[in-house]
Amino acid sequence: MQIEILTIFPEYFHSPLQESLLGKALAAGLLEVKVTDLRDFAMDRHRKVDDEPFGGGAGMVLSAPVVTAAIEGRRDAEGRPRAWTVLMGPEGRRLDQAAAAALALRPRLLLVCGRYEGIDERVRQLGLYDEEISLGDFVLPGGEAAALALTEAVSRLIPGVVGAPESLEEESFQGDRLDYPHYTRPREFRGLSAPDVLLSGDHKKILRWRRAAALARTRERRPDLLARRPPEPGEDGGE
Repeated sequence: MQIEILTIFPEYFHSPLQESLLGKALAAGLLEVKVTDLRDFAMDRHRKVDDEPFGGGAGMVLSAPVVTAAIEGRRDAEGRPRAWTVLMGPEGRRLDQAAAAALALRPRLLLVCGRYEGIDERVRQLGLYDEEISLGDFVLPGGEAAALALTEAVSRLIPGVVGAPESLEEESFQGDRLDYPHYTRPREFRGLSAPDVLLSGDHKKILRWRRAAALARTRERRPDLLARRPPEPGEDGGE
């Protein structure tokens, strides 16, 4: 899979792309991430990418000609499949596991990072974005953190990136459930014990406990998920 990120701060991504699962996936050739400086598409020798907003007001706006040139120049680059173009912005669909899974099926993604007061609206009106995605109902200085979060979420779903694929099936938000609680050594810590069932060796009992614990945690912390998928018979720990 190939992901390209358009940004005015390419160095923002330097360290994260070398660490942990992302770094291993890139080194193994399972994922390709290219970070492109939006200033490379500027129209003047000063590499200017923004200007003052019409009508006045604080902040600057990223220029329509620059962003348009960048998207059109990279979306169909080098004879590769057309990149699915995503604007990282607060007005888009909230990023969730279902969105990450859908994006992971696409061979190429082009992530556009806004900055300042945003991007000239005419880029949207020209239909240059295939999709808009937000991390949530809060404001960030730009789209870089969102693009990195999306890249991490999508990369984990690429076959071979996660060493134990079965762990993906048990994580939070898979099947509209939060993850069950996890424990490891020591068995006792500050008067708190790990549940006996987890050390019983009875895998059927452990599975039932985990399903019930995941349901209880979801009911307590994210009851909205139960509206999307109500509890199934036996999910509460029964036979």
